[in-house]
Amino acid sequence: MSSIFVFPGQGAQVVGMGAELYKNNAAARAVFDEVDSALGEKLSNIIFNGPMEELTLTRNVQPAIMATSVAMYRASGLPLAEYVAGHSLGEYTALCVAGAISLADTAKLLRARGNAMQTAVPVGAGLTSVVLGLDTDVVRKICDESGCDIANDNCPGQVVISGLRDAVDMASEKLRDAGARRVMPLALSAPVHCRVQEPAADAMRAEFDRVEIKQPNAKWISNKTCSVIENPDDIKEALIYQMTHTVRWRESVLEMVNLGITDATEIGPGNVLSGLVSRTTDKISVKKLEV
Repeated sequence: MSSIFVFPGQGAQVVGMGAELYKNNAAARAVFDEVDSALGEKLSNIIFNGPMEELTLTRNVQPAIMATSVAMYRASGLPLAEYVAGHSLGEYTALCVAGAISLADTAKLLRARGNAMQTAVPVGAGLTSVVLGLDTDVVRKICDESGCDIANDNCPGQVVISGLRDAVDMASEKLRDAGARRVMPLALSAPVHCRVQEPAADAMRAEFDRVEIKQPNAKWISNKTCSVIENPDDIKEALIYQMTHTVRWRESVLEMVNLGITDATEIGPGNVLSGLVSRTTDKISVKKLEV
């Protein structure tokens, strides 16, 4: 029997997240203050007060969700779990909590990641949509035919596709014809985890050359391999790889079962991952950290 901490990605944000913790907990307050200092601006003011339009900008929301998640963990006083994992940007949070990347460097990396993702594709040229009710292999075949990619394989019956708008529109029409229960565009300012993010991957390689990565103090399950990666060079390559490839969350959860993980704690805003884990397996008991 083993435990894991899981950390959410983009989409979990709400204005005001972490505000009460900032007021009432010194450990949480230190997290937000350090992130503000690392970025050279009051990101915490946007997190706590909005407006939502500014918080959801890719360059802001990625370090914002990370900061809130780390603040929640440090305020909880919980000992580190044996395993950690994250969904997309949550991988950075997991590595920060596990001591592989410093908090300041994690904030800077996620700010750079958000900027790189936004500039890789002209505004409006890309599209990301969620597909409900189809098997992953069916979605993959149609994406291959249409010239877009699977961005997230979240759980059985929930897949996210991404790429240039025309390609995603073409795939969406074919997916509806194939029996998808729903195909719905997501409110993201840039297409994610797809081939058009290659310039962003190149930009992140340069950013990682300036950052020290250590072996994590917990076993980190990668979205790239759906297995534990501990070597710092391999961690860097996995984080660069995820810019242009699928977040394999469903497969990662199944690997958690294979590793004997029986208890998962979701740490961060929202409860998206709790739902995804529960819809993938009944062998892992998942709870949301409340602090």
